[in-house]
Amino acid sequence: MIWFDGALHAAPTQPFDLSDRGLTLADGLFETIAVFGGVPFRLADHLARLDAAAAVLGFAAPGVEARQAIDALAGHAEGGRGVIRLTVTRGSGPRGLKPPAEPAPRVFASLAPWSRTMAFVPARLAIAAIRRNETSPVSQLKSLAYLDNVLAFTAAQAAGADDALMLNTAGRPASSTMANLFVVLNGTVLTPPRSEGVLDGIMRGLLLAHGPAAGLDCHEEPVTPEMIAAADEIFLTNSVRLVLPVTTLDGRPLETGPMAEAAFALFQRLIGEECGALL
Repeated sequence: MIWFDGALHAAPTQPFDLSDRGLTLADGLFETIAVFGGVPFRLADHLARLDAAAAVLGFAAPGVEARQAIDALAGHAEGGRGVIRLTVTRGSGPRGLKPPAEPAPRVFASLAPWSRTMAFVPARLAIAAIRRNETSPVSQLKSLAYLDNVLAFTAAQAAGADDALMLNTAGRPASSTMANLFVVLNGTVLTPPRSEGVLDGIMRGLLLAHGPAAGLDCHEEPVTPEMIAAADEIFLTNSVRLVLPVTTLDGRPLETGPMAEAAFALFQRLIGEECGALL
């Protein structure tokens, strides 16, 4: 199901202005929001991140319209569960790089199913040859410019892995192509800071904020290849799959440990409290 031009549509094809800068220049943003019990989980956090990212790009996100799209789609989630992909572009503009002086952002969104089988799925990682550019503001945004991630993911799949671990230009692990990275060393859970070229993931933020009370000693710290090699366990987080325990890295086996399980239990509890639903 699609939300476009102020209304819901069953058909995935809708008329679209081909001068839209999201299409021509990847000049836009997106959010991926899980729905449980008919309630978009951490919606306020997603919309706040969207607003902040749009401000970095130099336009105002149409928050009211975005909320309308999300609410409309959430009400149609099968069994109360779904995944909403919200896209906001700067809107249409003339040829060239210069943004329009008065942008008219465009909003559209889609709804896909969510099932319990998507969460806490073991992941095999392969280190990507493509680097994440921590010097670019876009590395910290959920930007439409996602081709580095697409190419790294495709290469990892061709190598027999499920996802790619992306290093930054300094050679330090930053994230996977679709999730935030957590490394457990001697009982401490470390995740790279945003300055390493990392998206401030919603689940990442929840783990940093609520982890200590749940027995997870979580901290931001640059992660080195040596830390990866010595890690007791490695796991990933994102809004759809919640927690992905890493079972191999470039073919080297890793243990699925208690910290990943504790993180998943924490997310389940927070979803239950906010959405009134069990996974």
